[in-house]
Amino acid sequence: MRGPLKSRTMAGFGVVAVMIAMLAVPAALTLNTVNISSVADIATKNPSPFGYTVSLLLFAVPIAGIAFWLVSEEGIRISKKSFLWTIGLLFPIGAALDFFFAHLFFTFPNHQATLGWSAPALHGGVPIEEYLFYFLGFVAVLLIYIWLDRYWLKAYHIADDAPERVEFDRLFKFHPGSAVLGIVLIAAALVYKYRFSDEREGFPGYWTFLVLGALVPSSVLYISAKAVVNWRAFSLAAYMILLTSLMWEVTLALPYGWWGFQGRQMIGLRVTAWAGLPIEETVLWVTVTFTTVLVYETVKRWQASGRSIKRALLG
Repeated sequence: MRGPLKSRTMAGFGVVAVMIAMLAVPAALTLNTVNISSVADIATKNPSPFGYTVSLLLFAVPIAGIAFWLVSEEGIRISKKSFLWTIGLLFPIGAALDFFFAHLFFTFPNHQATLGWSAPALHGGVPIEEYLFYFLGFVAVLLIYIWLDRYWLKAYHIADDAPERVEFDRLFKFHPGSAVLGIVLIAAALVYKYRFSDEREGFPGYWTFLVLGALVPSSVLYISAKAVVNWRAFSLAAYMILLTSLMWEVTLALPYGWWGFQGRQMIGLRVTAWAGLPIEETVLWVTVTFTTVLVYETVKRWQASGRSIKRALLG
């Protein structure tokens, strides 16, 4: 059993990568044919009153629907502690992005698309919707994965008491592939920005933040989590979140000025057909889904083992 299981888990992420590439490569080639972007004029009118605020329903409604299903469904037990630990560990990353870096990375030109309530952030506030955006985003990602794992694709769910989940020496194990990939991705961003981009001033800070936010956790969690991740559930969750987020940003947020991006902190590679969307945003929610699933499954292994957190993580 150990050999076939190892083979399946090693192939799991590779299959997900191929699935994403099947969509991403032809989409990128097609979008690259567009040379003129279309953006709404928000200078003299209010084209989307409270649009950003109302759009949070794109996360809130799935959350409510799946939460209701989890409560009413018999025979399915979800670890509340694992869920709360995961959100408690990950939401601060999104909050830190807004609090420490919003003044460097983002702009919010259309104030009429929000409630007008300012939340704390360095060098000025951000719309309160920003913090709700990341909180609801992490909750939605996790609930969609749980729903797929425990119901729609439950045939590939690893039971809570399965040996693959409870038998381990320690959960923190260095994964050199994640570290090397992180270095390569940041180096590639630097080369592109300073050699090929039209926005050569500044530093690709947003890309660096995203890479570190995904691959630092992966460098210590991937080896332990890969055996228990439902990769089919992850792939479908990533697709659902990615398509929702792109529709959200491309058709609404950027054209109507709900938020924007500062070129000094971007790589400088933009999708013209999507209102100049930085390439960073096309990978944001895939990395969010990946990190959320790794953290959740690692926390579940710790909870299932009955060990103290220190012993579970470090042995």
